[in-house]
Amino acid sequence: MNMKKISIIVMALVFLVALTQCKKEQATPANDGKTVDITLDIKSGNGTRMDVNTSTGEVTYVSGDKIYVASGGKYVGTLTHNGTRFSGAISDPTVGEPLHFYFLGNVTPAETLTAGTTTTCSVVISDQTEHLPVIEYAPSNENYTAGATTFTAHLLNKCALVKFNVSTLSSSVVYIRGMNNKVVVDLETNSFSYEKFGAGIIKLGYGNGEKWAILLPQTALGDGELGSAYSEDGEYTGTRGAVPAIYENGYLTGGISVVVSTEVNPGDIPVGIVNGKFTINSNGNQVYFSQGNLQYQASTNTWRFAENQWDYVGTQRPGYGDAGGTVDGSDNSNISPTYSGWIDLFGWGTSGYHDPSDPYNVNYQPWSTSTSTVNTDYNFDGYGPSINMASTDLTGNSADYDWGVYNPISNGGNIANQWRVLTRQEWRYVFSTRRTTSGIRYAMAQVNNVNGVILLPDNWNANYYSLNNTNSNNAFFDSNILTASQWNTLEQAGAVFLPAAGQRYRTELQRVNSLGNYWSSTHYFEMHAYYVFFDNGSFGSNMNTYDSRCGGRSVRLVRSAY
Repeated sequence: MNMKKISIIVMALVFLVALTQCKKEQATPANDGKTVDITLDIKSGNGTRMDVNTSTGEVTYVSGDKIYVASGGKYVGTLTHNGTRFSGAISDPTVGEPLHFYFLGNVTPAETLTAGTTTTCSVVISDQTEHLPVIEYAPSNENYTAGATTFTAHLLNKCALVKFNVSTLSSSVVYIRGMNNKVVVDLETNSFSYEKFGAGIIKLGYGNGEKWAILLPQTALGDGELGSAYSEDGEYTGTRGAVPAIYENGYLTGGISVVVSTEVNPGDIPVGIVNGKFTINSNGNQVYFSQGNLQYQASTNTWRFAENQWDYVGTQRPGYGDAGGTVDGSDNSNISPTYSGWIDLFGWGTSGYHDPSDPYNVNYQPWSTSTSTVNTDYNFDGYGPSINMASTDLTGNSADYDWGVYNPISNGGNIANQWRVLTRQEWRYVFSTRRTTSGIRYAMAQVNNVNGVILLPDNWNANYYSLNNTNSNNAFFDSNILTASQWNTLEQAGAVFLPAAGQRYRTELQRVNSLGNYWSSTHYFEMHAYYVFFDNGSFGSNMNTYDSRCGGRSVRLVRSAY
């Protein structure tokens, strides 16, 4: 593998830039602690688009691209490309120190930048399907002095240009996993750190052949296991070849192999499902439910389905913890980015995906709680896409907020974009509208000493097992009491069980094993979203219940039954 840093890349990603003060009526104002207007001329490229020429490394720009300026350890302003050059205003630059220039790959920082205040910012460079997000930095060669109008700097590449050779049977985007894809910039020390965001996804592009990518510095990786590469449509999975150590300003031309040609469960029952089909709309579309509620481990960034349908965090039942253990769900109180236990109550849209163009999307991690923000009101609209986004539900352009779309589920195929949450309308159709062979759609029950709701598949035959008080919104859990062995009979026939796993507000657990709340993908308004609600003697089958997005609720995923 060619790991050398050749001079053409160094020069191609290095620019001589001149900053000249904008003038009004030929006046040249001295800096008096207020705004200074500057322009930045890039002496390379044709100014028509932002791209990387993989033969020469030359970077060109498009109108709207931005360079962020820091001085005195803080962000002081942004320069924007106008089709010819970068220009903009900076506030209160520090006299006697250089200015610092950051080009962050045409990606909007995750943080809101405030002049004179912001000391760190970060970007995620996962999506490389349309352009290669080069990360560059340089200090000015001269210190800033009051009245100065001209500076020079060389922008140096902080990442590596890497070639991949892709072989795929899919026509959709190919993903690779396990890469550093997030860069954090410390403006106080003018230093960079690199880490994995989510599963460390890099989107390479469509189809077969040579694909170039920008990779951030990281240690070497061996050959990836099955699932380390996969297609966006979820139909194929594959492997990524070994990745050598990545260094700043690297240029790897050898071509890392990516082969995505293994069909996902061809002709077989999909991994991680309950083998019963449920119609979700008048078009006749059907889905499988997952084998259990969704769970997450922060310390390893791992998602999985519960082993049994009646399991929820804290049950501690035989085969899932200590026999005779308490039923309190207390582990959900330990939410944190480093917690090594499992949680299964999540705020709405907390898949780990963050849309940096949405300033209100501030709580997006699976462990998010309102106490982690400056706004301690649990109604704070910081979960999932806000109403100023084009897609306000966990669908369409906002689908990555959905846990099953954005994340691979370790025991559910281990490939992203395989699962999703039902919409409010789909949940309602499952409970109240669909036709089944027996006419039975659901029943309140207690399974293996866990309270909840049984959903029966479309082809359920009443002779399989006799259930009481079916399709009733006013039934009680003890209407149907089943042992684990009895439940096995229903499960083999495709029945789904939703345990009453309770809810969480901030870090307080409420009504574990007496209340069931399951998110839909549908928002209600600024601060609320719809969810499935049931407790002893009450079931909201019409899906008219909504509440704060920050509330920790259960997630049960589905996937298409083709």
